[in-house]
Parts: sequence; structure tokens; C-alpha cells
Amino acid sequence: MDLSLTDDQRAILDALDSMARPHEAAPLHEAGFTATNCALERDLEQGGFLDVGFDPDLGTVTAALVVERLARLPIAVEAGASALVRPLLGKAFARPICLVEAGKLERPVRFLREGAQVVVVGDEVTSFVASSNNFRAEPEALFAYPMATLLDLPATNSVAAQPDAVRTRWRVALAAETAGLMFAALASVAAHTSERQQFGRPLATFQALRHRLAEAQVRTNGVYWLAMKAAATMDPADAGMAAFHAQESARVVVYDFHQFLGAMGMTLEHPLHLWTYRLKALIGELGGRGANALAAADAIWGNRGEF
Repeated sequence: MDLSLTDDQRAILDALDSMARPHEAAPLHEAGFTATNCALERDLEQGGFLDVGFDPDLGTVTAALVVERLARLPIAVEAGASALVRPLLGKAFARPICLVEAGKLERPVRFLREGAQVVVVGDEVTSFVASSNNFRAEPEALFAYPMATLLDLPATNSVAAQPDAVRTRWRVALAAETAGLMFAALASVAAHTSERQQFGRPLATFQALRHRLAEAQVRTNGVYWLAMKAAATMDPADAGMAAFHAQESARVVVYDFHQFLGAMGMTLEHPLHLWTYRLKALIGELGGRGANALAAADAIWGNRGEF
């Protein structure tokens, strides 16, 4: 499988990088636990970056590339559902799009706010537009996403999309976003440990740290390539494996990254939490590692009844 970037994909990523460059600096003291930017969201919509998945010549791989690149920013942007799932739903679905598993309404939902399009995935796919009495905002949530808890399900509209297809794209979006978050978090940690001196030498020169940083880089690369493969094939097994590996890798590196920064990693004085706490939220999506591993196994062996 050739996943080399096409000329169109390079042009899109170059344009996206130019637009995102003013937002690469982490807004530390004024950001709190979550950083958002309405101007960036507006520019992304007007530039059509979140609509690339509707173009058959660009497709799901380009959409996954956009999701991964935006996840590197310290600013939380609703890109995964819009870029990868929305093409199944239709352009009439306004952003932000909030994906919810049926029967699991007690979980905080990313980007849920008044006017958001809530898509409920169960035995069928339904949707509704959130109003203020449908949710409770969670301004103190630690997950570095704007969060709200869904309180009830109002009357919903049926959506002409297959639940399994929605879940497959949801898993691809999760893996692509995780790859971008891990990339940015690793870059932030590498910069800190290269500058921080201990015993007269940079922390990054100590062998114990170097080995674990190298492992984090390997995991980051693996999450990226599994996400891109799943985006190319849209195979449920590939998507399940990509989501499982993303969540397992995120669990490992989040622990390591905060340990490498010591006390600094537990304060708002350093921007690491703007990536790692988003990773913590993604670790639990779609049932977490176990559910996504089972989904991959079922897609591979389920029809044959063997493991």
C-alpha cells in the first residue's frame, strides 16, 4: 500500500500549516485546562479544510491527515467527526458534531454545546440539535476539551448511515487525532528535556530517558501509520486495530511524558497537559482499549467463529 503524500495532499497540508502557524504557541496562563479559538474554527470552515472528505479525489486519507495535523496544535478543534464522519451524514449537518454511543450518556461529551449536532450511534444512527436543557457544561473538566454531560435524549431524527460505517470512521478519527496529539506532546517533552539541566547535563542525554523517548517515537509512528492505513482501506479490522493501538500507546506515553517533566508536568506553567489530557479523554472513547481490540478481532475472525 502506497501512503506517500500526493501533490494535492501536500498543498492542503502546506496551506493548513500556514493557517495554523499563528496558533502554535501554547496560551499558557490564560488557557487554564482547555484552549479553544473561535477564529481558527471559522477559518478552517471557510477554507474548506474540514470538508475534504466529501471530495472523492481527496477522500478519507486526506481527511485523516487534516485531523492529525490539527491535533498537534495546543488548541482543541472539533475536526475528527467533521472531517471523517460527516461525509456519511451529509453537508446539512452543522458543526460541531458530537458522537455519542447509545446507552452511555453518563460520559462527558467533547465539544457539546448549544446548537451542536449530536449523533447517537447504536443499532441505528440518530441525531438531534442540542439545546441548553439537554446538557450540563463541565467547565472544570480536566480533559483539555470543552466538555459537557448529556442529560437526556430528546426526540431524535433517523440518519441514513450504517452504524458500523460510522463506528469505523469514528475509530479512524480517534487514531488520527491520537497520532497528532502524541507527536506534539513528544516534541514538547523532547524540547524540555533537551534544555533542562540535571547533574550538569541535559536530561535528554541520560540513557534511561533516551530509551523511553525513543520508544515513544516508535509508538507515535505506529499510531500514525495504522491510522493512515485504516483511513485508506476503511476496513473495520484495520480501524479497530488502529484505535486499539492508539489508546494503548496513549496510556503508556502519557505516564512517561509527565514523569519526564517531574513537578513541571503537573502544573499549568507548562503546556503538556493541552495534549496529554486530551489523550486521556480519547483513551476511553468507543469503550476503550478492550472494546476496540474486540471489535478488531470480531472483524477478522467473527464470521469464522474462531480465534
